[in-house]
Amino acid sequence: MKAVIVSGGKQYLVAEGEKVQVDLIDGAKAGDKLDFAPLMLVDGDKSKVGTPEVAGAKVSAKIVEPEIKGDKVRYIRYKSKKRVHTEGGHRQRYSVIEITAIK
Repeated sequence: MKAVIVSGGKQYLVAEGEKVQVDLIDGAKAGDKLDFAPLMLVDGDKSKVGTPEVAGAKVSAKIVEPEIKGDKVRYIRYKSKKRVHTEGGHRQRYSVIEITAIK
């Protein structure tokens, strides 16, 4: 069984026992339990689509790693013949969750 959940404004297709890297969940600790209301459930050929959530369904998860950092993204702004350039970078922070049950 698979489900579509929303975390941090983004949708993720998840299955039971799967580890998913989602946007940072503030104030989370390792081992904390989370519940998500799925937008869609897929079980083989059958699927249920919610309006906006599937009634009576729940996706349970636990936090494996509360904060990790993604790869560094570098950017450069440059104007030719003007001696103007700036460099910068960004590392996105993520949380890793493990899907424990889809009911």
